[in-house]
Amino acid sequence: MLAFALRRLVQAIGVMLVVSLISFVLFRFVGDPVNQLVGVDTSPEERAALREALGLNDPVLVQFARFIGKAVQFDFGISYQFKQSVAGLIGQRLPATLELSFVSALFALLVGVPMGVYTGLYRDTWLARAFLAVSLIGVSLPTFLIGILLIFVVSVNLGWLPSFGRGETVRVFGSWTTGLVTASGLQSLILPSITLGLFQMTLIMRLVRGEMLEVLRTDYIKFARARGLSRRAINFGHALKNTLVPVITITGLQIGSIIAFAIITETVFQWPGMGLLFLQAVQSVDIPIMAAYLLLIAFLFVLINFLVDLLYVAVDPRIRIGEATR
Repeated sequence: MLAFALRRLVQAIGVMLVVSLISFVLFRFVGDPVNQLVGVDTSPEERAALREALGLNDPVLVQFARFIGKAVQFDFGISYQFKQSVAGLIGQRLPATLELSFVSALFALLVGVPMGVYTGLYRDTWLARAFLAVSLIGVSLPTFLIGILLIFVVSVNLGWLPSFGRGETVRVFGSWTTGLVTASGLQSLILPSITLGLFQMTLIMRLVRGEMLEVLRTDYIKFARARGLSRRAINFGHALKNTLVPVITITGLQIGSIIAFAIITETVFQWPGMGLLFLQAVQSVDIPIMAAYLLLIAFLFVLINFLVDLLYVAVDPRIRIGEATR
């Protein structure tokens, strides 16, 4: 187990180094940082002094090593647009994005898995067909259209929930804020979390359904039935457990995707998270924020995949045996 974890950790570090190189190239060679930081009336001498102070005259390898060293310390410089620390800006927006992503992933799991199990066990019922029809809608419609439809129906016509913003937030520790403990915060979270998690929910539902149908046809399930085990024990003690490995794979990747691609949902609902900050950075060519966002999203993907690999070993001992024989 330890050797397996160390191998995955080395691979994760390699991935982060490659992403760091891409981020550094974006940071260093897309536009001129000096032109972004000074005005048109700045003299050439002042520009040269600023270039020297920023270390832009150093060799590329020295600059790359400095970039990695600062990135490890979560130091990405100053935003060109906001004239503030990039780490501070991300620290202000990160809680909103993680909160939205966590609730969306929870919605996708808590709704998708039971729907997938039901449609796999009772595939000929009218409710199972209704679930499949709903899943087709979730897969077919783009995220921004789902968000706009929910705003139009639930917020504009019915007036049940707010259509934008995060609602009232409470500072829990340091600069970390949350809206999960306030009524307006919870109300503001419902529509964007459904919008962001609907595609993942339908994907998980269809995956669980397909795996359940496949497992129920296997010989060991037939043998369990012949032994007289209860239907509940067969379906949930044997069949469902053996569908978890692919479900963990997709769920882990989808959690990373939820965080990375929350940009559209945050834009539609004006949710003050990292996605909206990144979109503003793209519009103003704010390279430090773009580079920091790329590194942070890559780190979250790598971390989630690392945890998923460890869950593989816990759920399926055959993976541990296969790794040990290499």
